[in-house]
Amino acid sequence: MPAARPKKENHSATPPSDDGLPKDSLSENGKSKRKRQSQSCDACRARKVRCARENPDDPKTSCKHCITLGIPCTYDYQPKKRGPPNLYLRRLQEAAAAANQQQHTRPNEPTSDMDVGSPISNLAASPSQGMISPTIVSKSPSFLEHPLNGLPMPPIPIPPSQYPIAADTYHNHYHASKSVPSSSYNGARGPETLPHAQPKVEDTLVYPPSPTDFSGHPRAWSYKQHQILQAPIPTTIPPLSYYYRPRRLEEIAPRDTISLIIALFFDFVYPLTPCVHKPSFMADLHARREERDPLFFALVMSTVASTLVQVPRSYLPMERPVVRKLAQTCHEASRHITVASYDPPTSMHVVIRYFDCIYHFCEGHDATQHAAFGEAAHIAVTLRMHEEASYEGLDPIECEVRRRVFWLLFGADKSMSILLGRPICLRDEDCTVHFPKELDDEYITPSAYLPQPHGKTALVSGLNYISRIFALLGEILVRIRVDKRSPPQGQFATARLEEVQSLHGRIMTALSHAPEPLRLKQPHSQPQVPPEYGGPNFRQATFAEVKDFFDNPNASRANALNPFLVMQSNLYVTQQLVRFVIEQYRDELLMSLQGSLDEMQVAQDREAVASDLLNILHSIPIQSIATNGPSLVHKVRFVASTLLDAVRKAETAPASAARAHAYLWDFLSILSEIERNYLLDDDRDGASSADGMMV
Repeated sequence: MPAARPKKENHSATPPSDDGLPKDSLSENGKSKRKRQSQSCDACRARKVRCARENPDDPKTSCKHCITLGIPCTYDYQPKKRGPPNLYLRRLQEAAAAANQQQHTRPNEPTSDMDVGSPISNLAASPSQGMISPTIVSKSPSFLEHPLNGLPMPPIPIPPSQYPIAADTYHNHYHASKSVPSSSYNGARGPETLPHAQPKVEDTLVYPPSPTDFSGHPRAWSYKQHQILQAPIPTTIPPLSYYYRPRRLEEIAPRDTISLIIALFFDFVYPLTPCVHKPSFMADLHARREERDPLFFALVMSTVASTLVQVPRSYLPMERPVVRKLAQTCHEASRHITVASYDPPTSMHVVIRYFDCIYHFCEGHDATQHAAFGEAAHIAVTLRMHEEASYEGLDPIECEVRRRVFWLLFGADKSMSILLGRPICLRDEDCTVHFPKELDDEYITPSAYLPQPHGKTALVSGLNYISRIFALLGEILVRIRVDKRSPPQGQFATARLEEVQSLHGRIMTALSHAPEPLRLKQPHSQPQVPPEYGGPNFRQATFAEVKDFFDNPNASRANALNPFLVMQSNLYVTQQLVRFVIEQYRDELLMSLQGSLDEMQVAQDREAVASDLLNILHSIPIQSIATNGPSLVHKVRFVASTLLDAVRKAETAPASAARAHAYLWDFLSILSEIERNYLLDDDRDGASSADGMMV
């Protein structure tokens, strides 16, 4: 930074006389006398021009500029009081004077950096020629505190921050390592002389100083700092475009292994998440599209990763650590490609991120799961998947893939909202998109929709019915959260109660018109829980069946391979979850309106939910329930834990209600065993929960 330029001399505003001196500048004894300029008018002061009046002593006359401009000539400005003297500059001057005095008293000692010829002393001794702004100097602690500068300013403590940054560590390290003793600054006697000791290389700043100091003189660098500046920039991190290139499946795993995992996906995972078009997907896979299209390679990798964490271990001829490592490798390969290809966004991006969300959910990566879901939801909104008008002009395959993945995201959003207390991301009132057409993939071609054979239920019908249930859940959640901020009173509370009652009737009849393959084989409304639902014999037999399902490669897969049985578990358990949430809020509204509740009726309602949920779980084969994975376990656990808490608090709960909740909690221990078998991490896999579940 160049040195400050000296200030220009102030010349008098009075025109000079013929002898070179200003007019009226000579006193009676012949000495020159400077006459103070009269006050300028407000307009000239604002324009910063010389105020020219014919009679300077008469403030009532207008100046020539105001007369020319035709504006009033006023003198309303009041000068402000002078501020305090510049104490910072005074300290610099005192330090320079002390250094000069000590230099004269000890001429035989080596001259310090703070001599007369140093830049700082010159600036301090001659402020009119080279003044440094205190603001500029105060922003450079290394300039004031470095021992070589000779100005031992007191260290200014930096208050600790709740969120520490690198600068906090930098200052603390520097104050602790510098060679200035704590007694070098004496408030009574002023600054003392610093010992002329060269700082160690280890004590030098981590950040390299600027090549020149404030006066323009080059600053001496240490050898270590020079090495830091001359070090080459690391090139080990490739650019994002490096990963976006064609790949071969054999780079990750043998092609036969990938094909086996894809087959397991369509057998066990696809009925619940039908967000790819099977014929076109398999055709692209056989044609090795991944070797030409990096994004399709990422889709295959995400499909494999999400499948590995959702199928039982016995389905794969690999050890659990190998399966987990392969799933992680596939996910990372997909991630590297997709982060470099967001523009332009496509529906394939949404499907990939949805599969990534499932992968992280099963692996227990909660924050990463929500991040992946957020990406998927926002890309879907960017593509306007929530608006029916955006589907005009798209081919049938693209339309159906977009509809399916959007409603999968819609349902996942409502599940996280109720189970985790999250805000709603995709609200029903913002969505105009239709449900997917109830056609199997083989009847959807790039050019047309073919008719579904009569009597054959499409797999996607399960997604449509579960989406209707989640839409009802979204409606009740919106009302609950709006009323929490502004509770309804009087007639508004009565109107809200009528809305909630209507929602309750709609959720109870949501599956009444479901196709035959999606209906339970026996009615799930019974007055009491049958005694055969509990007991050690049922529990031991069910645990044995679960163990055989997960560990025995030769076990029967008939019930697990029935997609409609698998979808039944998800449909009816979710229905009871939404029913329970609606009844809970209905009771809250009744309490606010009436001031009390019928405890017996509340206990009967809770018992009905527990009994219906138990009947559902006992009406569906345990293999079909296990195929749903941890997501179904979370829903049952949410209802069971809340019901159990309600029964414990109710003093008038009948014995049948307590028995129903005990059986439900007992069944939850079986579901927890199912959840444990999906874990691929040995550290998170504890002992078997067959002997009971931790409460």
